[in-house]
Amino acid sequence: MKKPSQAAAAKLAVNASKETGKVTIRQLPTGVRGLDEILGGGMPEFSFNIVAGSPGCGKTTLAHQFVFANATPERPALYFTVLGEPAIKMLRYQQQYSFFDQAKLNDSIRFINLSEIVVEQDLNAVLAEIERQVEQCGPGVVVVDSFRTVLRKMPSGGVAEMELQSFIQRLAMLLTSYQATTFLIGEYTEGELRDNPVFTVADGLFWLSQSVERNSVVRKLQIMKLRGQASVPGLHTIRIGSSGLQAFSRTLGLTETSGHPYTGRRLSVGIPELDTLMGGGIPEGDSVLLAGPSGTGKSVLATQFIAAGLQRNEPGLIVIFEERPSKYAARATGLGMDFQRALGDGLLELLYLRPLDLSVDETMQEILDAVERTGARRLVIDSLVGFEMALAPGFRMDFRESLYRMIAALTNAGVTIVSTVEIEDSFDAFHFSRYAISFLTDDIIRLRYVEIDGQLRKILVIVKMRGGNHSKDIREYVITDKGLVVISPRSTDYTNLTTGQPRQVGGTKEIAPEPKALI
Repeated sequence: MKKPSQAAAAKLAVNASKETGKVTIRQLPTGVRGLDEILGGGMPEFSFNIVAGSPGCGKTTLAHQFVFANATPERPALYFTVLGEPAIKMLRYQQQYSFFDQAKLNDSIRFINLSEIVVEQDLNAVLAEIERQVEQCGPGVVVVDSFRTVLRKMPSGGVAEMELQSFIQRLAMLLTSYQATTFLIGEYTEGELRDNPVFTVADGLFWLSQSVERNSVVRKLQIMKLRGQASVPGLHTIRIGSSGLQAFSRTLGLTETSGHPYTGRRLSVGIPELDTLMGGGIPEGDSVLLAGPSGTGKSVLATQFIAAGLQRNEPGLIVIFEERPSKYAARATGLGMDFQRALGDGLLELLYLRPLDLSVDETMQEILDAVERTGARRLVIDSLVGFEMALAPGFRMDFRESLYRMIAALTNAGVTIVSTVEIEDSFDAFHFSRYAISFLTDDIIRLRYVEIDGQLRKILVIVKMRGGNHSKDIREYVITDKGLVVISPRSTDYTNLTTGQPRQVGGTKEIAPEPKALI
């Protein structure tokens, strides 16, 4: 391949500017799920990039995913290895990932070992060999792994620094002239970022890191530099799984436009009396919080909400953190709800998330994937306490902010959410949530215990509904073998029910028999 002259490249750029007003930079897919969105659309073509960080962060895996996503026989990828892992060892591990394609080796992807030249000769010889290989095959992608190993051979001192900077600039000019998108992989510490000439020349700087938070290990990615386009700022969680590296944007779900306009439709909770109290049911697309202490029937009510949708052939999704799916489905069967058939028909999915080092972004991505997979319009998160415990310790500190982003992303997708949260009953206050997140939800249903006539009974009240008016009545309910049942209005002379310590202000009238409750 003939090397294009700098004059020819400049003329092409000027011509493009006359036609469009600016040079168009094509964006290449990275092959890493979530990373294109973080970059603002993809990797700028012909850019000169550094992928840096400590060992074990996923630098090599990221580079391989880009290579396999973009290499073709016409524009192959050259992968230079330098005193690190030999190619055969590297490929033995990389082929375990789903992105690996054996058919691309040799024709579309070529591995070249520079170890001998680096050890025995100088930087000029390294540059000459890279230029020879590039000129021979005209690659679209070039990777040098590990580039840091090449630089370690350089002695310290002023002359060496000048030689090193000259080498880096010549390498960048060479690969840009041949119109190759370049990645230099290196193990660097944060303290080396300030004065290193490598980072000055680079068009893009990807910083990967991992930190230990108690017993959890969390990997993160930061786009510290990217010329020519706006990327999403901040730290983004990454995870290495069977598909390779996956990135989770810290703004996941917040930038997408909703394809589900407000309809004003009301969704039945599956309890006619509660639907009436709510003015006809839950407004579609709302986020509902069921708050109450253990044993008040939060999960039962949430299950009935899903069952009511299944009866109308509306797909549902239940995200659970505390119970196994089989146990959750069996409990629903005990309440007369046939979840097994819905699970078999694909109308319902029980998504079990229990790891103790999740990030909110990973959880959100799992839920959004399940919503897309099932077409679910009804979603239950059971519970927020279990959700918090499944997170890595660092993410628990920002739990309220994280919930805001997750609820916004899901309701933006047109999903109606019912979340349960366990709170301790206080006999001198009426709390809605332990997280001070009531402002994040559209509707709140509060459940609690009260003592009446020597019995521990249950009451509920609709505290808040943004979608319209609702009943202000405090109603008693019981848990039966058919689920949660709201008792018909009864005459009573008790007041202060919401405190849990009601006070009788008159004689109690005759009360109708209660439905048979579960023990």
